[in-house]
Amino acid sequence: MVTPVFLTVDTEFAWRHHRAGLGMAAIYERSIEPMGVGLSYQLEVLRRHALKATFFIDPMPAEIFGIDPVRRMVDLVLAAGQEVQLHCHPHWQQARPGDRGAAHDRFQLYEYDRDEQQAVLARATELLMAAGAPRPVAFRAGSYAANDDTLAALAALGFTYDSSHNGAEPQHSRITLPARQVAPVAWQPGAHGIIEGIIEVPVTVIEDRPGHLRTFQICALSTEESCDALEHAAASGHGAVTIVSHSFELANRSATRANAVHVRRFEALCETLHQMASVLPTRHFAEMPDLRLGQADQLLGPDTLRTRWRQAEQLWSNLVEERQA
Repeated sequence: MVTPVFLTVDTEFAWRHHRAGLGMAAIYERSIEPMGVGLSYQLEVLRRHALKATFFIDPMPAEIFGIDPVRRMVDLVLAAGQEVQLHCHPHWQQARPGDRGAAHDRFQLYEYDRDEQQAVLARATELLMAAGAPRPVAFRAGSYAANDDTLAALAALGFTYDSSHNGAEPQHSRITLPARQVAPVAWQPGAHGIIEGIIEVPVTVIEDRPGHLRTFQICALSTEESCDALEHAAASGHGAVTIVSHSFELANRSATRANAVHVRRFEALCETLHQMASVLPTRHFAEMPDLRLGQADQLLGPDTLRTRWRQAEQLWSNLVEERQA
């Protein structure tokens, strides 16, 4: 029995750079290709390790900057043999170039009603395809900010998968599933019945200390935690593992230097996935992999020593690696 792995990269313009007053070229550089450890570097590391990854690309900045920067991202991903799926931060709809973020729409997708969400997602799909991507079959909401209306809207638009549920982010992730739900599941929105074709593929979380969940994300887990989470999933026969990263995550927040801690974690994760490919094969959503749905998969439990090591590593990352060059 194998456990498919969805290695996902949210690929987006970081709002903080727009708010800082930077122009499109600088925002692209800092968000997509920061300090030599952005999209192109990540694609090369994936190639070396023969891994598949999903790049959830947000096309909404095209509303103010035009389609060319989104097409550039899409072209890079597709040329590398990886897949493009849909990501969306809806606040870009009302943004204006050079206004330092003064104008914007509502930030979280759950702030829109079902009809509004369907219109936003239809527009995002149109933009992504205009940039050269195949019609997307999978979606992740920006900041995981989806609710049941999001899934209904996705179903109406013909999507098959959503990957927005994240039990470690309850303030944003509002799909009515348990926080500890990590196994893929056919979505059942209460009394409305099952919406055919919508499979929720939750982001994997671990319990890093009793009662506290943490996202399986490059910047959130140490190499040891990631390795243990993968081994636990394989040994337990989990339905899937879903890992999160970002196009800008391997650089510091100001995008002035690479974050060596995050780079080492990413490279170590790719090496581990390469070595464990027989039991943890990476998959693309577009392959429509045969997923075991509705399993009662249990989280990796807490380990005090492992958590303390990561906290020390995080302290170094925050005090040293996150400094501006």
